[in-house]
Amino acid sequence: MPSFSATTASSWGAVVRVEIPENSRDGAVVRLDAAGAARVRQSGLVDAWPDRDGWRVLPRTNMVGAVRIGDVDLVVTPKASFSSVLFMVGYSRDWGAVGSEFSGSESEDLWPAVAETLARLAGAALKHGVLQGYVTRDDALAVVRGRIRSADQIARRPGLAVPLEVTYDEFEVDIPENQILRTALQRMSTAPRLPDDLRHRLVHLYGRIEGATVITPGDRVPAWRKSRINARYHRALRLAEFVLARMGLGTQRGSEPVASFVINMATVFEQFVSEALGAALRSLSRGETVAQYDAWLDMRRRVRMRPDVVHLVGGRPRIVMDAKYKLGYTDGGYPTADAYQLLAYCTSLSLDQGWLVYAGSKAEGAVPVTHRVANTGIDIVQWPLDLSAAPGEILGQIDDLALCAYRRLDALDAAARLGTRGSAAKGTE
Repeated sequence: MPSFSATTASSWGAVVRVEIPENSRDGAVVRLDAAGAARVRQSGLVDAWPDRDGWRVLPRTNMVGAVRIGDVDLVVTPKASFSSVLFMVGYSRDWGAVGSEFSGSESEDLWPAVAETLARLAGAALKHGVLQGYVTRDDALAVVRGRIRSADQIARRPGLAVPLEVTYDEFEVDIPENQILRTALQRMSTAPRLPDDLRHRLVHLYGRIEGATVITPGDRVPAWRKSRINARYHRALRLAEFVLARMGLGTQRGSEPVASFVINMATVFEQFVSEALGAALRSLSRGETVAQYDAWLDMRRRVRMRPDVVHLVGGRPRIVMDAKYKLGYTDGGYPTADAYQLLAYCTSLSLDQGWLVYAGSKAEGAVPVTHRVANTGIDIVQWPLDLSAAPGEILGQIDDLALCAYRRLDALDAAARLGTRGSAAKGTE
């Protein structure tokens, strides 16, 4: 069993910190050698090109996170706080995410935000002790235990009575759930920029799961199944798997440590909006909400469409929404191509209104905007979310959007019954 202590993480020395806003067009010039630039590119967070004073690094589209190569600490900051980003990831990945578990970190830096959340969820999972389960073992023993493997006994020890080749079940802590959680705690404990008290909390939690095997970097993460028995581990395990999938640690450059944690914000935002809107619409309507709804633009079914969110009532599409991880312009406008796309959705699904959900706007005091498509009865609503808000407030904005869409749908239905179709969509309220 490999040993581990808090001193493992002390190899990070004085560093040069470089922060770049997400999707920055200018980037920053960083002093790296060619090997360091290659490692930065391999992280998937940024691209790097030779520059007169070093290497110019530019964030890759919609990617956020951090990478440290030796004494260079490169951070790409998202539109939202890192704690809100983690909340959106947790909500969309079925962690059972609660806003308060992601909004209490004193630091809005990436590493402390991830580590604090992992420590909280792991602490809650281990509150009532370490989970144990049955593990099947193959062994050679002097006494019978479990089942004798006769074929192996004859092949390996012909004519010998002992030791016996046996298979038995052991009730212990070395189960997939503990292996995943312990490994995530160990790797996160070696991350840079963690406060000492937070690092020691992670090390303490790591020590509580003594006996669980630490997964070797590069090895497959063991599978586990949700059950009533491991229910208290569910949220911690989802985050642990996320950490193991996205966090890279190593010393590939000899004595210089390397660490990286990268998130695709476009994917996170679209998944979060789809999940949160689905929950909000289901609370308002007896219908069904489908993410990535399978539809066709043409009658011959050759041009496929997949709107992010479609709400159906009685099997019929009634509300269509599409999430766009983009910012509105300073003049309050939004990309025109998005409106064309939503018009195609509305036309194909025979809907009178569609919703574009954005990750914010560069305009001051941006509010939802409704556009009536010329020579049609179709309204396109562009709705910006404020991702700089706390996690609970972001969910509140989603609830407001769902309620507004549902009320407008009711108003359109009422207007159609009265023969005044189209008069109900003059505003977004």
